[in-house]
Amino acid sequence: MRETEAHQDEEMENLRSKATELLLREEYKPSIQTYSQIISLCQTRIAAKNPDEPHLNKLLCLSFSNRAEARARLSDHAEALTDCEEALRIDGSHFKTLVCKGKILLSLNRYSAALCCFNAANLGPQASENSDLVNGALEKCKRLEFLSRTGAFDISEWVLGGFRGKSPELAEYIGALDIKKSEISGRGLFATKNVESGTLLFVTKAVAVDRAIMPQDSGENAHLVIWKNFVDKVSDAAGKCSALTDLISNLSSGEEDDENTMEIPRIGIFRPEESEAEEFNTNSCKKKKKVLDMDRLLSILDANSFLEDSISAKVLGKNADYQGVGLWVLASLINHSCEPNVRRLHVGDHVAVHASRDLRAGEELTFAYFDVLSLLSKRREMAKSWGFVCGCKRCKFEENLGCKHETREMEILMMGGKGGVDMGGVVYRLEEGMRRWGVRGRGKGYLRGSFWEAYSKVFGSEKVMRKWWRKIPEREAVVDSVVDAVGSDERVVKVYLEGLKRGGGGGGGGGINGVVEMEKAMKLARGVYGKVMKKHALRTLIHFGE
Repeated sequence: MRETEAHQDEEMENLRSKATELLLREEYKPSIQTYSQIISLCQTRIAAKNPDEPHLNKLLCLSFSNRAEARARLSDHAEALTDCEEALRIDGSHFKTLVCKGKILLSLNRYSAALCCFNAANLGPQASENSDLVNGALEKCKRLEFLSRTGAFDISEWVLGGFRGKSPELAEYIGALDIKKSEISGRGLFATKNVESGTLLFVTKAVAVDRAIMPQDSGENAHLVIWKNFVDKVSDAAGKCSALTDLISNLSSGEEDDENTMEIPRIGIFRPEESEAEEFNTNSCKKKKKVLDMDRLLSILDANSFLEDSISAKVLGKNADYQGVGLWVLASLINHSCEPNVRRLHVGDHVAVHASRDLRAGEELTFAYFDVLSLLSKRREMAKSWGFVCGCKRCKFEENLGCKHETREMEILMMGGKGGVDMGGVVYRLEEGMRRWGVRGRGKGYLRGSFWEAYSKVFGSEKVMRKWWRKIPEREAVVDSVVDAVGSDERVVKVYLEGLKRGGGGGGGGGINGVVEMEKAMKLARGVYGKVMKKHALRTLIHFGE
């Protein structure tokens, strides 16, 4: 009997050495298999003899802990947490397991629960030997929990440092939002209180993202490789958590029947601090794993994935040099409108969505899926390529305008004017037309946005401005009306800043020195980048004052 046990002890020791070596070499799958063998041998010995045999319990606890670490490295968080619980059932103060569990919970955005693990680890005897590790984890956890609760993000240092080093770690954050049935299509996100332009509405991390540097002469095959890698990453992530599979399955695949019958998820499952989010991130992931039909997945990703460098987004840091595609579930619930009110900022794998103009409580959040500073005819073509017909207020207003022949003539004139057409004349004709047609308020912003190319060329040419400045509105009035109608845009900000540098909105006076002008420029810039940095960092991004 003793010889058999001695042989088993030797076998387990050999397996432990092998598993440790595999783990150190980052060969996680074979290390998991080896730790599973150790766990099976330990449990068999304990069940057959004495459950209180100290060295077996110690080895069993360590094996569960190390297998949890290996599974966590493979992003199999549900199984890793199960292993942590088994290890802590044997030794509730096991330092390595508490740290491992805390890191897993932190990656699942369960900041408060992670903090409890790190605090418990800090009370153990090994804490003094690993004080830098524990204190670093505690500080990180406290910082992310604060950001998740307040949304008080500040990436100023990173911006001012020229985006050197890693991108800042952001926490998941959900502001004053709700998910409801949308009059535009399917479900949508809605503001539950009034917010100013630039206000951060939510921050969320990608389910998966794939990036590559794409030279201009890249063929279709290069894009297909990125897409395939991205699909594989989403499929792998969903395969490890049934709750994520359910969430992705409930996204639109672009079919009308699909849009009208889908359930409306609770906003709470996206809030890290709420108990139902904890249920989503852990217990529900332990349910029987589901397989997402690949054809259905491809349709869902085609309808819901985002290109990072799209028209309504800004990508900061080194990722700006790459072409990236990703899935951000909460952001994918935002519908399109040609009078959009939100934009997104990409920082690492996180996307921060903010108001691009002032929002009213109850207003639905909308992105520009394509360039909305375009003529109605172009917008119709772009919407068709996306597979829908836009029925927003702006499109309806322009379609129902009782002077289609005149606006169509101006469209033809502008589209054919590759240097030979006086854009000042186009702008003057449109402004006179709006006066005759009785167009007021936001309607002016709609039409000025549609003919933005003409306005930007006029305001960008000193020669044209000298000819037309007395007959057309001041640049500031045009900028204000366009931003009020379609939200802030970096091209609009650029036109405003150029006017300040040249000495005013119409033809003289003003400048960059005035406090009012500076605040106006900052508000416009916040509509593009959001309130996630201080003024001096924002000035750097928009080259204000240069």
